[in-house]
Amino acid sequence: MAMTLRLADDETQALRRRAELEQQSMQEVARQAIREYVENHNRAELLDRVLGEELPRYAEALERLGR
Repeated sequence: MAMTLRLADDETQALRRRAELEQQSMQEVARQAIREYVENHNRAELLDRVLGEELPRYAEALERLGR
């Protein structure tokens, strides 16, 4: 799926510099950044969900271990 990404001038310059440093295209650097963003947020959401479900279940045992 194609899309257009509009960036401010300073964002474009920062992306261009990063792409040059990594010897990759601006598109590839942007795609990698998006993949990392999505992956990191998916992990955080999963951790929040698991902790929200499991932590209360073991709250008493954790409290005892903390003493």
